[in-house]
Amino acid sequence: MFEVERGAEITLTKKLSVTLDIEHPEQRPLIDEKAPCDINYIERVYLSYLFLPDKSPEESYTYGERLRKPIDQIGGVIKKYKEWKGDRQNTMVLRLPQDMYLEDPPCLTIIDTEVLNDKLHFFPYFRSWDCYAGLPANLAGLQILKEYMAHEIGVKAGKTVAHSKNLHVYERQFSFVEDLITKNPSLKERGKVKTDPRKQLVKRLSLRSQVSTVRER
Repeated sequence: MFEVERGAEITLTKKLSVTLDIEHPEQRPLIDEKAPCDINYIERVYLSYLFLPDKSPEESYTYGERLRKPIDQIGGVIKKYKEWKGDRQNTMVLRLPQDMYLEDPPCLTIIDTEVLNDKLHFFPYFRSWDCYAGLPANLAGLQILKEYMAHEIGVKAGKTVAHSKNLHVYERQFSFVEDLITKNPSLKERGKVKTDPRKQLVKRLSLRSQVSTVRER
């Protein structure tokens, strides 16, 4: 259990520190039928939040604003990879130092990138990650962003290796998520949990396809 004392929702959570190594995030559908959102939401709402530089007056930030302003990081990474495929410096940063004073700073902190074997790979880090409501939309949106950037660079879209110290389910979701998994045994087989050989606290989940729900073990 992790008790949230500051943030958008003050409550108890169940959480894991994880690395999700998704070998084939390009497989369709990008959104599982049991996820709380569908591809229409991703295309009509979430992609604007992720891609576009403007935000509404009531928003402290959007991911798109952070990626596009004060410089266009998406365009900059594309330009640099067109010149040097072997560039290891192309990290897109969404978190600012002053965000520590925000009530709800960005959950997505960085999107690190790498081109290897003519494929663009993403390595995002989430400081906090809502397993049920956030993870499906985040992974789908990031995959579409990756595919767009890969196309512009002239390479294929590769895998996603996502990290989070706090992948969580909120207390209000406990019974619902438990019921969802209990009634759908196939969800248990989506990933294989492996012990890190260095005995670190990170649990590696090697996934063959998109994950919509991860059960705390």
